[in-house]
Order: sequence, then C-alpha cells, then structure tokens
Amino acid sequence: MQSWRLIRNGPLSGALNMAVDEVLLNEVAQARSAPVLRLYRWQPAAVSLGYAQRGERQVNFEACRRHGIDVVRRLTGGRAVLHQREMTYAVITRENVPPFSSSILDNYRLIADALLSAYTGLEVQCTLEPRRRRTEYVREASNVCFAAPSSYEIVRNGRKLTGSAQKRQGGAFLQHGSLPLEMDLDLLWEILSPAEVDPESKKKGRRVLEESVDWINRLRSEPASELQVEEALIHSFADCLPIGLKEDCLREHEWARARNLASAKYAKNGG
Repeated sequence: MQSWRLIRNGPLSGALNMAVDEVLLNEVAQARSAPVLRLYRWQPAAVSLGYAQRGERQVNFEACRRHGIDVVRRLTGGRAVLHQREMTYAVITRENVPPFSSSILDNYRLIADALLSAYTGLEVQCTLEPRRRRTEYVREASNVCFAAPSSYEIVRNGRKLTGSAQKRQGGAFLQHGSLPLEMDLDLLWEILSPAEVDPESKKKGRRVLEESVDWINRLRSEPASELQVEEALIHSFADCLPIGLKEDCLREHEWARARNLASAKYAKNGG
C-alpha cells in the first residue's frame, strides 16, 4: 500500500489556497513529494474562477466587495465556485502510480467513488452519474460550476453535490473540488451574475440554482461540522483507493514558495 501525505490546513485566503495547490503539484511532478491528499477551507469566503474564465463577465465584483468576498483564479479549468462554508479536497499524485493512470476520466471516476463513499459515511444518500445532459434551462446559469454539467457527477434527485476540476502537469495531476455544508443561493446568484443581467434572466438563473444544486446539511437530519466532513473524506480515500495516509504539514520551502506565488500570481489574477 502506497503512503500518501495527509495535509490538513486551517482556513487560508483564496490566493494562498490556490498557491499551495500549485506548489504541491510541482513538488509531486518533480518527484520531491509523495502523493498528497489535502483538505482545506477558506477565510475569507472567496470566488474561484476557472483559468479560462474572464472575471468581469463571470462575477459581480461590486457584489463581492460589498460582501467581503475575495476573487481568485484557479490553475484548473471549469466555472466559478463560491467557497464559503465547505470542505475542499485536493488529490495530487502522479498519473502512473496505481490506482491512477493517464486517463482523465478514469481518474475522475476513482476520486468520485471515494467522494460518494464519504457522502454515504455522512448519511447523505446520493448517486454517481457519468454525465448530465445540457439543457436550455441550465444555460441560464452556465457560469456557475454547480449548475453546469461535467463527468461523473455526484447527485441527489438530480441536484449536484460536488464540483471538481483537474490539472495535469509533468506526468502528475491535481484534482480539487468542493463539498458544501451550507449554500446561500441568493448570495451565490448575486455574486456570480453580471450586474447588467435583466430581471427575467435573474429570475430564471435563481430557479436553475434551486433545481440544480444541493448541499450536505440540507440533506441531513442534524447538521454536520467541517470536522465530520473532513474525517469522512479521510476514511473514504484511505479505503477506496486504497492508500496509507500519513499526517503531515507543509514543509518550510513549500510554505515559502506558496507565499511568494500567492503574492506574485494569485492575489492579482481574479480579474
């Protein structure tokens, strides 16, 4: 059984969270680090944009400023995500290390199986769907990650529970994604819709979110804590991959590189 690093960070800024993920991907790709399962949170709340998104067309910056929400661009693709009350995971490993391979979809499926197991451990019953069909209705909120279709989605009654994205580099890959405990749909729509959207589109977009997304504590009889979600993820990844997880922390040079990268790159790339 292969040994992985388990890194559990306290809440960090959006810029520093994205910088840490990039530094760890570089370390694994250069064979300077064992594979990593990283679990983390965000403080303050932040919107992360996919690397190809144009910020001014995808997020309402004035609304973000008004609510104290940071904006940062991810190194992965996909659509905008509001990181507020959630647990975020990052899997960072080489493609040729079993059980992973060079197949993007196969790797998505392996990680999705572990996520599905974590939800089961949290007493949230959901299913894994290979791909959701795009409809005219979904396009009303197509800039919002949780309203957009992707491969191997975890859903409950047609509503999406987890958004994930992947980046490949030098024979390694990073996949990170969000497991929301709570979600404020009014806030989500306010900050992820352009200010000039007409009232009818706003109404449709808000309805899309209501019918397209879900979150952990709406599906439980008693609210789960961040720690409960974290522990469920640790157990599910260890059992499903299977891997040996060894508690670790960022090394001094990793922290130094992450701080430099956060300042030089991620603190400036939300626009």
